[in-house]
Amino acid sequence: MKIKLIAILVLVLALAAVTLQNRSPVQTRFLLITVEMPLVLLLLLTAAVGFALGLLTALFNRTRPGEQHK
Repeated sequence: MKIKLIAILVLVLALAAVTLQNRSPVQTRFLLITVEMPLVLLLLLTAAVGFALGLLTALFNRTRPGEQHK
């Protein structure tokens, strides 16, 4: 229980440090759209899209019980 609390505290402190150090606005271009946003928001959006793509890939590649992978 104590190890989990320490791990959570370390992660929260690391997230706070990243947030405080990456607040400056950056200009991002995607296709024909140009958006200005804080760097930390761009990092979070990129991580969320990567996580979602990984999750979808894992779900589509799952095999049912008794089924063989080709």
